[in-house]
Amino acid sequence: MRESEAREALCRMGELLVRRGLVHGSTGNLSVRLDDGWLVTPTNSSLGELDPARLSRLDSAGRLLDGDQPSKEAFLHRCVYDVRGDATAIIHTHSTHCAAVSCLDHKPGAPVLPPLTAYYVMRVGDLALVPYYRPGDERLALAVKEVAVKHAAILLANHGPVIAGKSLKDAQYALEELEETAKLHFLLHGHPTRPLTAEQVAELNVHFRN
Repeated sequence: MRESEAREALCRMGELLVRRGLVHGSTGNLSVRLDDGWLVTPTNSSLGELDPARLSRLDSAGRLLDGDQPSKEAFLHRCVYDVRGDATAIIHTHSTHCAAVSCLDHKPGAPVLPPLTAYYVMRVGDLALVPYYRPGDERLALAVKEVAVKHAAILLANHGPVIAGKSLKDAQYALEELEETAKLHFLLHGHPTRPLTAEQVAELNVHFRN
């Protein structure tokens, strides 16, 4: 994708996420990888009001080359790109149901969300949970980088999801599936629930995640 196309695509995606209620205020940030760096949304910007010419243009080391100052969470994107060569786009939001799941008291070793549907397994896969660190804390960067090696979908505790995709659309679809699964998780609370079995998950992974 040419840089001009990537700029327009980021702005369209920001508008779409606002329309679908997945971001609010000035929360959330998006990025697209380029051949020699990446574009990321500026700090304190509404994703529904992005200007293609003012997006932050960073080099591969995360240094600002032009545009407005990048999101203070741009380091999350850099950490994921550093270890996921297949990722060309990243979406980070504070979407309501995902953020709610991130605030739950998760038991060590238990899945962050149960595999309630086939499409959760196909789109999201194995969701990783990163412990809470204040926004901007470099320890958060290290924690994200460690789990991103094996996980394209990461949930930051008491914060929200970070989703890497092979395209912006892939990241969008994974985010939406994650948000809907989080919503189902709360709707089913208190009801006898039958998640997919380990065998069913394994079959989906063989057919759809290779």
